[in-house]
Amino acid sequence: MQETLRFGPLPPETLHLCIDMQKLFAAGSPWAVPWIERILPGVAALVAARPERTLFTRFIPPARLKAAPGAWARYYAEWPEMLRERLDSQWLELLPELARHVPPARVVDKPVYSPWHDGRLNHFLRGAGISTLVVTGGETDVCVLATVMGAVDLGYRVVLVSDAICSSTDMGHDAAMTLYRTRFSQQIETAPLAELLDAWPAG
Repeated sequence: MQETLRFGPLPPETLHLCIDMQKLFAAGSPWAVPWIERILPGVAALVAARPERTLFTRFIPPARLKAAPGAWARYYAEWPEMLRERLDSQWLELLPELARHVPPARVVDKPVYSPWHDGRLNHFLRGAGISTLVVTGGETDVCVLATVMGAVDLGYRVVLVSDAICSSTDMGHDAAMTLYRTRFSQQIETAPLAELLDAWPAG
């Protein structure tokens, strides 16, 4: 399927939702995503072009194991060094190339893969009149997947910037991109950064 904005230019009511571009997933972390450095220049270019129209999410682990609900307790039992009682808080920060744009860019923290879990993000976006979400960040098959599926359910137009999302594995990335392009072709568009910037009027 052709990778393009099939449903036309982006409207003024568009927001860039940048997923979990944190030190937590950069080099040196147990959760490092190797591709993050590859996509960072493109993500930074989009943020710099529309900082006031950017919202970052940050993945924030629980402080201690007993605060992790249900199956998350099993997950963090495998990653105890990522609990906040043991983790240097600097790892939670956005990558410096992105953090410098806050403000006017905004930040929303989340304890799980999806940013929609408590309704606050949807409430904010609806109140701001946002109808379209441009999505970047990571990972394609985890937090981006949770973000995109929630946005589809809520009725947003969703545009994935194909050269500004990443995963830990090529297999997971490719499988998720195939899913987006085929099973959700009426609700999810994928387009490269250059086309997206041309199709998103400033102001």
